[in-house]
Amino acid sequence: MSENRTPTAVLLHGWPVTSHHWRYLVPALEAAGITAVPVTLPGLGAAAESSVTDFRKAALADEVRARLAREGITRFAVIGHDWGATVGCLIAAQAPESVSGLVVEEEIPPGVDVEIPEDGRGFYPSWHGPFNRTPGLAERLVPGREAAYYGTFLEQSAGPSGLGPDTLHAYIEAYSTPGVLDAGLAYYRTGSDDADAIRALAAQPISTPVLAVGGRRAMGTAVAAGMATLATCVTPLVLEQSGHYPAEQEPDSVNLAIVRFLQRHA
Repeated sequence: MSENRTPTAVLLHGWPVTSHHWRYLVPALEAAGITAVPVTLPGLGAAAESSVTDFRKAALADEVRARLAREGITRFAVIGHDWGATVGCLIAAQAPESVSGLVVEEEIPPGVDVEIPEDGRGFYPSWHGPFNRTPGLAERLVPGREAAYYGTFLEQSAGPSGLGPDTLHAYIEAYSTPGVLDAGLAYYRTGSDDADAIRALAAQPISTPVLAVGGRRAMGTAVAAGMATLATCVTPLVLEQSGHYPAEQEPDSVNLAIVRFLQRHA
């Protein structure tokens, strides 16, 4: 396959959402002449292939890069949300010659010690990390109660603006698929390895330009503060009405900012 010639953006969503998260951004990118390539990381809303057993974020970054190479995509921007952003950071670190720009939406990567601002602390949950990391706990309590488990997290993390009922239903249904729970938990149980991989970036920071997108009612300014410890060129953006899902909650502002950022860093 020939190498890509048009600007390309690889989209990596996080937990517990699906590629539906990008429903407003993809048309905006395409209208701007940027080819959108949504990628679903293993187990994030769809059952992972049985061959996937390594959920360390550096390993997942390797897998994404290999997939893109097979498809002839050799120069691209990365737009990552939540866990997808941590994987995106590691892709940019592994292959700076390939990544033209990095958009980090609502993520403080493992090993980065920054505090969520007061405006977000009252909404963004603190219970799901310890719950998901405790061996055996979610496996015993979640099956049959997916609507309560995922629904509670989605409703709290979205903040006052919330997510629409159809979107909530779609995400809960996707994460109720057999095998998805175990894979999702695996993302949280590689924390030590992930933190080591991210901390290594402090010694050799990401040179790729970064747009750090936070929702005021979630991670907010902590997204840019965290990325400033890992990258040399960080542009902050805080969406005033958003929780953990700015691309869904304030799509017009997010789309405009991302398109302009990618056009500057093609």
